[in-house]
Amino acid sequence: MRAIKVERSAPLQGSVTIPGSKNSALALLAATCLADEPVTLHGIPEIADLRVIYELGSEIGLKFERPAKGTVIIDPRSIGGTALDPAKSSSFRAAYYFVGALLAKFGTVSVGYPGGDDFVSRPMDQHIKALKHMGASFSFFDRHYTVEAAELRGAVVYFDMITSGATINAMLAAVLAKGTTVLMNAARDPEVTDTANLLNRMGARIVGAGTDHIRIEGVKSLSGCEYTVIPDRLIAGAFLMAAGATGGTITVRDVIPEHLSSCMFKLREIGMEIEADGHSITAHAAGPLRATRVRTAMYPGFATDLQQPLTALLTQAQGKSIIGERIYPARFNHVHQLNRMGASIKVRSGVAFVHGGLPLRGSLVHASDVRAGICLILAGLCAEGTTTIAGVQHIDRGYEDAVGAFRSLGANIELHDSDEVAVGSVLQQSN
Repeated sequence: MRAIKVERSAPLQGSVTIPGSKNSALALLAATCLADEPVTLHGIPEIADLRVIYELGSEIGLKFERPAKGTVIIDPRSIGGTALDPAKSSSFRAAYYFVGALLAKFGTVSVGYPGGDDFVSRPMDQHIKALKHMGASFSFFDRHYTVEAAELRGAVVYFDMITSGATINAMLAAVLAKGTTVLMNAARDPEVTDTANLLNRMGARIVGAGTDHIRIEGVKSLSGCEYTVIPDRLIAGAFLMAAGATGGTITVRDVIPEHLSSCMFKLREIGMEIEADGHSITAHAAGPLRATRVRTAMYPGFATDLQQPLTALLTQAQGKSIIGERIYPARFNHVHQLNRMGASIKVRSGVAFVHGGLPLRGSLVHASDVRAGICLILAGLCAEGTTTIAGVQHIDRGYEDAVGAFRSLGANIELHDSDEVAVGSVLQQSN
């Protein structure tokens, strides 16, 4: 069984180029099903979640060609079925994007229930609401659900809560629907805008993406195009935090600083120096870190996917920090692991109270999801002794080569085959 070993490291120094956004790439690859011609995407990361997308797509007739690193040519003209394997499509949450894309073009789709990182509840009610408004019907079974629509019609949809996934899914369905669709209280995430930009490049008529009011005029067909995915703001934010955790200086390159505004403000607030130009951000640990309060929120607020690495960073800040998780209140599986390393964190009603400044010590810990894994790497970089992290497969879901990237900055970290008994004990104690 694979595990990551992390030793206390000197201050990290250097720069890292940020890959394309995982969350955008998942939506963009599904969106190519809508085209009548091949679509070329650049900046697609080589991660586990996308390998599942390639398998699912190939099974229904999508053809993929990868002529160069990060470039994928998708040909949707051979799609011959719309029933996605329930087990594979349940292995990650974003398989539901195939619903909006395939339903709009083929009138029916079958897919497994959403999986991926388990934060207790990721309801689909807003997806269902939007698609039903457009004329779809749902049938639910033990391992999968089926969505059908003889014709999708434009509709006005007001989301009861801000949800990036449902906004994107509704947008995918609406581009080939008859008439006009208006999405109210829509998510403003950069990944939503990225998906809209690709669809518009393919011939869709979408205005307002990036605001809470999106208008989609249905068109009869979409063509092929060439497009580059936005950089991954969540990976970039984690590396900026690594500079603070280790007392170093890190530059993240090929980023869109605007996408990290809330993260940069919070890092400055706790005492880090942050400099940004057109396509890069440099974070420098200027002195002792200060405790803070933070509440996660939908974009442009502080991202829930940055809450976990921030928790590791705040174990190094003197005083009491308070982290309110308003998106997924149960997203604190990493706290038990940090406490095993000597942190003092208590969680109550979706709020974590971090007593920072206590020394961390290396331990056997388990990554329950991709962001928790990066959180534990940051903690291991500042802990005395050796930290062994199990659950590497979760990190692989979002990072091409996390170990290599941290090593390039001077981290004492390596990936290796670990003793199964030792790792097994971690898994048992983590449950």
